[in-house]
Amino acid sequence: MQYRDFLIRAWQPHDRMAAFNLIGSVLAEYGLIQEPEGADLDVLEVETFYQSGEFWVVERNLQLVGTAAYYPISRGKNAVEIRKMYLRPEARGVGLGKFLLSELENAIAQKGFEQIWIETASVLKEAVQLYEKNGYQPATGVETARCDRVYVKYLTENQPAFLEL
Repeated sequence: MQYRDFLIRAWQPHDRMAAFNLIGSVLAEYGLIQEPEGADLDVLEVETFYQSGEFWVVERNLQLVGTAAYYPISRGKNAVEIRKMYLRPEARGVGLGKFLLSELENAIAQKGFEQIWIETASVLKEAVQLYEKNGYQPATGVETARCDRVYVKYLTENQPAFLEL
């Protein structure tokens, strides 16, 4: 798929280290530490973690400038977690994040999932703002050490009045 001069495509094995390094550089930009044996192991083992999900990379002029992914989780009901949504500075501020989020949501809905969960860190202010502006509600139950926020969005009309975890 295309957004302006960005190509969004499925991850391929040759993208492994470029995606891993991109995510590491964005985390470092915000003072967060990459965890190759923890929270970021999924990037090194995409074939294992994303069998029932999708992992996309974003290119501009044949250079990797972003990633976005999701996979099913046991939290919630018929739920997925959006993961690894990172953009290099040169890919920010042009609506690409909102486009990626919308496309992820469409892909998730087409597969019949009912809930989308996202964990993030408060220092990722642009991400927090994006999620909150697009209908994600604060929840509880952060599972990733470097994160301090968790959000949920319901894709069906049957939403609980109170979210209990």
